Amino acid sequence: MRLWSLHPKYLDPVGLVALWREALLAQAVLRGKTRGYRFHPQVARFKGQPHPVATIRSYLRGIHDEACTRGYAFDRRKLGRYRRVAPVAVSHGQIAYEWQHLLSKLAIRAPLLYEKWRAIRRPEPHPLFRLQRGGIAAWEHVEH
Repeated sequence: MRLWSLHPKYLDPVGLVALWREALLAQAVLRGKTRGYRFHPQVARFKGQPHPVATIRSYLRGIHDEACTRGYAFDRRKLGRYRRVAPVAVSHGQIAYEWQHLLSKLAIRAPLLYEKWRAIRRPEPHPLFRLQRGGIAAWEHVEH
């Protein structure tokens, strides 16, 4: 499971659909509707928020907005009731780590997107997140 801190505009179609499905799974976990993934680090970052379900719904809304921009028909009803939440902090180090991870995926899966995005040095975070100083998040499983 990968719940990107990056803005969903950078994802290829396969990545955007996968993110939607994985975020819906995370929502089910946070709502207590599934037993799997309860301790997954990608879900833990949402569990630590004052309103975890509202926070994942806000995250899903950002994905849905990007899907609409692309003309995709993601089912908005799956979001549940929307409630505004405070932005969630994400570090510059986490964004940089995820950016390199995404670029490596795009180089293989979507070379044209890789060429479009590879020169970007400061990618935008998902609309839910606000940048702060710091390194890679403690919950991140760093691949070498």
